[in-house]
Amino acid sequence: MRIAAFQMKAVAADQAANLARIEKAAREASAGGAELLVAPELALPGYGSGDDMRNLAEPPGGEVVAKLTLISLEVRIAILAGFAEAAEGSTYNSAVFADGRKEPVIYRKSHLYGDYERDLFAAEPPSACIVEHGGLRIGILICYDVEFPENVRRLAQAGAELVAVPTALPASDHAELIARKMIPVRAFENQVFVAYANHCGADNLFSYAGLSAIAAPDGNLLAEADETSETLLFADIRPQDFAASAAANPYLRDLRL
Repeated sequence: MRIAAFQMKAVAADQAANLARIEKAAREASAGGAELLVAPELALPGYGSGDDMRNLAEPPGGEVVAKLTLISLEVRIAILAGFAEAAEGSTYNSAVFADGRKEPVIYRKSHLYGDYERDLFAAEPPSACIVEHGGLRIGILICYDVEFPENVRRLAQAGAELVAVPTALPASDHAELIARKMIPVRAFENQVFVAYANHCGADNLFSYAGLSAIAAPDGNLLAEADETSETLLFADIRPQDFAASAAANPYLRDLRL
């Protein structure tokens, strides 16, 4: 399967503008042969929406998920994108997997990062959220979740072949370490692909690191973005191409607890 990761300059608190950006990226990704588009964490409301976030939050059956599902159906590409979810009396930092032919699947972030997120969102207990698309088993995490090795291992043990990670990695002195070293290690130590789609640019609250990437099971990067540019990354996900890597590094088979 060919996938695309969208490094995006979202507009804080402008859900309509961000939906239009994702639709444009979905059309470009589909034209490039991709069957899945991964957009960043809170791509729809904009990560830096601050106090507006709760007003932008919608239920899973709300307008923004419905529009994303229609785009998926029309463009013929599955879309994973972050949104603010209003459910059960709380607001969640969530991602929706929209495939116009099926019911949307919602994943809620389990590991909230910093006071900003903890003030806005409720945390969901860790889980193994896996969807099947085009014969590929895709696990979902959001940003800080992937920095805990237990979360990726849980998905790998549940049979995920690709872990898709919408993220909002801020610019910092350790951002490159996370994006360029930790993400390939997560792929290698679990023998899975990892698609890491970040924001770029800045809003009124945050500057973002960019550095989106798609890592292979052997730890190499199949595609990578720079720190500043909105861009679309493509990679072909063929697990069978990495059978030798899995045989040489059988971490899942040899794990003892």
